[in-house]
Amino acid sequence: MQERKISLFLDQLAFHKLKHKTDSKYQFWQEGTHPKQILSEEIMRQKLDYIHNNPVKRGYVDLPEHWRYSSARDYAGKKGLITICRAW
Repeated sequence: MQERKISLFLDQLAFHKLKHKTDSKYQFWQEGTHPKQILSEEIMRQKLDYIHNNPVKRGYVDLPEHWRYSSARDYAGKKGLITICRAW
């Protein structure tokens, strides 16, 4: 049973691998996601705004701070679920 699950998982990784990727049989990481160093407060704010607005873009909520699991609540002066660090 466990071997069957592993085989199915590997089949999915192989199926979703981009065709032009010839250096591997499987693809695990999403294409185009690469870490970038944040060097200014302006860029940090831009990244936060992007993240905070994702639930709004998907139509889950009307405002970023309405998303229960978002730090947007903290930045809007409301209490969030976890403590965040704003000292960047």
